[in-house]
Amino acid sequence: MKTPTHWKNVNLLSLLLYPFGCLYGLATSLRILLNTPKKVDAKVICVGNLTAGGTGKTPISVSLAKMLQQNGQKPIFVSRGYGGRLKDIMVNPQQHTAVDVGDEPLLLARQAPVVINPNRYLGALLAQQEGANYIILDDGFQNPSLYKNKSIIVIDGNVGLGNEFCIPAGPLREFISSGLKRAHAVAIIGEDKYNISQKIKNIPIFKGQIKAISPSPLTYDVVAFAGIGRPEKFYNSLAQYGFNIVVSKDFPDHHYYTEQELEELITIGKKHKAPVYTTAKDFVKIPPHLQSKFKVLEIEIEWENPSELLNFLINS
Repeated sequence: MKTPTHWKNVNLLSLLLYPFGCLYGLATSLRILLNTPKKVDAKVICVGNLTAGGTGKTPISVSLAKMLQQNGQKPIFVSRGYGGRLKDIMVNPQQHTAVDVGDEPLLLARQAPVVINPNRYLGALLAQQEGANYIILDDGFQNPSLYKNKSIIVIDGNVGLGNEFCIPAGPLREFISSGLKRAHAVAIIGEDKYNISQKIKNIPIFKGQIKAISPSPLTYDVVAFAGIGRPEKFYNSLAQYGFNIVVSKDFPDHHYYTEQELEELITIGKKHKAPVYTTAKDFVKIPPHLQSKFKVLEIEIEWENPSELLNFLINS
């Protein structure tokens, strides 16, 4: 789904839905309060958010795993496998498709092993059996089943927290105050346009930017498509590196592409004599026999103080 426009600011529709948002926030608080999280021996790091939609959790999770690996640790991701049909397994990128395990787990598996289980505690037990001394949850901040040693809330600095109402009146998954009480740190990605850092007290703030990996030095026309929470982030990244988007096409988050849709995109590219670019998250959902027809803008997180972030991760 696309982000509803009434989530961006306070308006008539968001005010009408405000009571339902309060009920949603209360339900989340009660669910967390009434459940006792279970502990595992491995250290659990949760990369979550307060809002629905894409904030950059997956590239941050990849970045943290890479940091830990470079420090001699063995991180394993635990994901619920949204959209996939298989559960309680280790992801095998050579065997599993996005239909099997979801798109994000395939992306995570390029950096470190991934366990799929909607029950985070059971997933953590399997990861621990596989030798993990660190478990990284890509999402799951509002999931109370597993004890987290460190929880990092991710905020897109270019969007902030919208109108600060709970779903369906706004983008919040829970009340800001209750979320910040459980968080151990906040990661702000991109320019902090809404001065979020000024509102956060008593926990560390880590700032980073999304950077393209080896972008083309040439300026040329491209066709672009994405099925992520905020496709405009991808389009802005392409423009930042000198690409001129002649046609863009948005799809719902986690969308599974049909061959007809992909062939149509290939045809559009041929019509404009332009390569067709997409995100790494979307690329893993393209059948292997068509992947050569598409290009990927690979990204990574560039942290302002990576050594401080690493110290935060390992000193838990």
